[in-house]
Amino acid sequence: MSSKKQAIFISSLVILWYSSNIGVLLLNKFLLSNYGFRFPIFLTMCHMAACAILSYISIVFLKIVPLQTLKSKSQFVKIATLSIVFCGSVVGGNISLRYLAVSFNQAVGATTPFFTALFAYLATLKREAWVTYAALVPVVTGVVIASGGEPSFHFFGFVMCISATAARAFKSVLQGILLSSEGEKLNSMNLLLYMSPIAILVLLPAALIMEPNVVDVTLSLGREHKFMWLLLLVNSVMAYSANLSNFLVTKHTSALTLQVLGNAKGAVAVVISILLFKNPVTVIGIGGYMITVAGVVAYGEAKRRFR
Repeated sequence: MSSKKQAIFISSLVILWYSSNIGVLLLNKFLLSNYGFRFPIFLTMCHMAACAILSYISIVFLKIVPLQTLKSKSQFVKIATLSIVFCGSVVGGNISLRYLAVSFNQAVGATTPFFTALFAYLATLKREAWVTYAALVPVVTGVVIASGGEPSFHFFGFVMCISATAARAFKSVLQGILLSSEGEKLNSMNLLLYMSPIAILVLLPAALIMEPNVVDVTLSLGREHKFMWLLLLVNSVMAYSANLSNFLVTKHTSALTLQVLGNAKGAVAVVISILLFKNPVTVIGIGGYMITVAGVVAYGEAKRRFR
């Protein structure tokens, strides 16, 4: 009976993880492209505000994980650095959604392992087995093919998406280097608790300078569309839920299971986005995305076998 309960619990976590990740992605696209809310920096700030508040409630009051305190000024500076890189990756991804279809956005995002391997090598000069690097060839090749077959290709959107993907990989590598000592390591929920307020302090002036009419337009949209504030609230809560569920799924499943689920999640997001937004796709584009996903799967397997 206990194993059955555990299976139901893990299944519920996976459903929450999928729905939160895919939900926030699709809502971002809807708000930024279809709703007239063209403020990716401010939207990211709303996400960070929700993450800051809900992280504090989850850790301090609900005690989902123990509170880890910062132990030095050096540790704070490292977390602030990670927060700035994290901001860049999220803002870049949201900007790209204004110009690119979700399906193509996901195809480009699937190249994260390529950038992770590149930055890891540049930072540590440690080489992986040649089979591992060989697996990255289809990852890049698939995106090149998908780009050529993308009917709604937008160069600026593509550059922002690639930049966001690279920043996400860089943050992962940087985190492993900066918070490598046992005394400074934080679990992902505590790291989010400390990064979120710093991100708000970075994003608020950026939004006011680069999106000067954000307050007027947001208030105007709120008056015109009665569900505007609800959408923004649900979107922001989903952003936190995506982080929380990712942490819980990681905690309660194996690395291999997480990898398989992560690859499948991207494919599910692509299918749902095509059905919802009805963006045109081509056989070449789908073929390129499938090659990329196959490369990601092969890369994960090679890393596991040759570790």
